[in-house]
Amino acid sequence: MLDESSQDNSSATAVAENRQEAQSSWEQAQRHREADSGSQYVSARRQEKAWKKMKQFRVEFGPSRKDVLNFTNQLAVMIRAGISLQDSLESISEQCTNQKFKVIIMDLKNRIEAGQSFSQALTEHSKTFSNLYINMVAAAEVSGSLSGMLQKLAEYLDAEAETRSQVKGAMVYPVIIAVMAVSVTIFLLCFVLPRFTAIFRGKEHLLPTPTKFLMASSAFLRGYWYFILPAFGALSWAFYYFIGTKPGRLWWDKTKLVVPLIKTLCRSLYITRSLHTMGVLIRAGVPILNTISITAQISGNVLYKSMWLGVYDEVRQGKKIASSLDRYDLMPGNVVQMIRSGEDSGTMGDVLRDVSSYYARELKTVIKTVTSMIEPIMIVVMGVLVGFIAMSIILPIFKMSSLVMGK
Repeated sequence: MLDESSQDNSSATAVAENRQEAQSSWEQAQRHREADSGSQYVSARRQEKAWKKMKQFRVEFGPSRKDVLNFTNQLAVMIRAGISLQDSLESISEQCTNQKFKVIIMDLKNRIEAGQSFSQALTEHSKTFSNLYINMVAAAEVSGSLSGMLQKLAEYLDAEAETRSQVKGAMVYPVIIAVMAVSVTIFLLCFVLPRFTAIFRGKEHLLPTPTKFLMASSAFLRGYWYFILPAFGALSWAFYYFIGTKPGRLWWDKTKLVVPLIKTLCRSLYITRSLHTMGVLIRAGVPILNTISITAQISGNVLYKSMWLGVYDEVRQGKKIASSLDRYDLMPGNVVQMIRSGEDSGTMGDVLRDVSSYYARELKTVIKTVTSMIEPIMIVVMGVLVGFIAMSIILPIFKMSSLVMGK
């Protein structure tokens, strides 16, 4: 009986141990499943965060002229409505989509709250806001007419953007024609002319010089195109680097005032920009020396900048603007005479406004004239190129046919 009870106890113990092992195995498996599901959840969360970052990623440049124009318009409207400068800046920053410009606007607000004036805060961001912008705001702070001055600034920036757009628009068509001419020439040399090479092979001595030149050019383009592209890129970089240097910039600005058609457009542009800037600054109450200095900086041409800096030095010595401009041939005589009359009558700002308005209209006329003259010139050049290539291919065929018929 004892043996049977001991066997029963041992079997019960074995069963209990088996149950404990099964329970522990189940719990361990459960922990593994939870750990796996937890790691999967963490991995899914990481992937979701990474995807959100990828969706939010974008390359953003600094504020453009259009951003500054919109900012100025909004600020003028809010201040005219009686909203404080700080609240206006905060409201504009909340609506701003350009993150870099948003940071700049909030920095302006913080600097004003710290005790700086608006013009002093703008000076800390001189890459975004020009000297003209800063000086006009400073003049407005003295006169207490910030809203009206900002409206004038917005009108000035809008006029500058329109002028810049007109000049760029005038160059679109000639550039398209030039690209088409180059593309057609490359297509004819690389894909059309090689088909005639087999016909001319062995008869090179019969080919005219233009055909030999084209065949050599075609072979060079097809055989060394991988050298030509980097060479073209290097030349373009070298040119832009050269005009970025002081001697190169001087040469380039002189060239723009000498090349036919282009010189008329450039002179009208520089005169309009200079007189418009001077008129706006003088009417805004900016001191005359600061006005001339700012005009020199925004003139856009080294020669005009040098002229205005020379005028600055002479005016600082007590001379008048008109008598100083007489020493240069960059400004038309009638403009100098009108500036002289404005100085004598004390209506310099109004005279400059009228003259700049006239030259703004003149600039539009010049742009239309230049564009209408460039278009046929580019078409003629393109036709001459294509015709030259076509005749260089056809002439030797006619010559060989005549030789065959003569035999």
